[in-house]
Amino acid sequence: MSIEIQPQWRLKRRDGEEVSLALLLQLLSSIRDLGNIGSAAAQANLSYRHAWGLLRSFEQVFSAPLLEKSRGKGTTLTPLAEKLIWADKRITARLTPILESFASELESILSSAPAALRITASHGFAVEQLIKRLNTDDVPVEINYRNRLEAVTALARGECDLAGFHVPVGEFEMATKSCLKWLDPKEHSLIHLAYRTQGLFIAKGNPKQIEGLADLTRNDVRFINRQEGSGTKMLLELLLAKANIDPRDIPDYDHAEFTHAAIAAFVASKMADIGFGVETAARRFDLDFIPLAKENYFFACKTSNLPHAIIKLAREIMQEEAFRTAVNTLPGYDGSQSGALVAFEEIFH
Repeated sequence: MSIEIQPQWRLKRRDGEEVSLALLLQLLSSIRDLGNIGSAAAQANLSYRHAWGLLRSFEQVFSAPLLEKSRGKGTTLTPLAEKLIWADKRITARLTPILESFASELESILSSAPAALRITASHGFAVEQLIKRLNTDDVPVEINYRNRLEAVTALARGECDLAGFHVPVGEFEMATKSCLKWLDPKEHSLIHLAYRTQGLFIAKGNPKQIEGLADLTRNDVRFINRQEGSGTKMLLELLLAKANIDPRDIPDYDHAEFTHAAIAAFVASKMADIGFGVETAARRFDLDFIPLAKENYFFACKTSNLPHAIIKLAREIMQEEAFRTAVNTLPGYDGSQSGALVAFEEIFH
């Protein structure tokens, strides 16, 4: 049994009737990609007449046009229609990890399958790859996305089998010492999942001529940050301190989103000029990227649990060439050491 929960938003008319935007958003996206209503309607399995009726109906709801027609350009979307599409992308990017956690929890409650592999982890694209592979192999898994400190806390309390967290490579390694409060080298082991690159998200073509962190303090640049408690925000603050940049000098520093993808969607929708996060998210939203730091992503687990069948299976999957290749295809990720055991002293000098 597999449960999937997807975000969907609805509009309530003044007369109290509620209407879903799902079909409209699908149609608008197809029109933007294909350039004409006929092809977009066919892709959405709608008749041409039905598609036009749907568009006209929502234009009445919004009291504004959704399409523009011009010679040589075909049918294009109005700014309102573009805003609707980007609003949907931001909703999906922000809520998907949360909904995946809820769906996984429901599966565990409702399923009669054997005990699941319980993973509490800071969200990451390599983690997504592992969950996808476990699901493909019918390995029961319960995923709970939390920040890195909450993940290792859950492991210490016996609430999960694997705790996923990230550690900067190099001079900032010990900045994650708060995690060590919950990890004991005598009781816990580290399993390497991936290396990943974090940096600045900027619009395609770099229209603002952004070169690095110093540009965050410019008054003509809008910044979107990660939420308080995020390991990514902690890394950014370490980089700012090294560059002698006071966060108080950055406009919109307290304006935050909750996932790498949500940051990328915010920049791609032109609601911000700069974001900070993992390269994969930037590339998926066709943004340019300025690399600033490399990280290790680990799973911590109890050493006594390493021989358990389900954890052995998870490690075997991570060590497979096919899985490492899948991680390597993620921009900014390196899966060459996936599944390898790493000594604490190698990371926390």
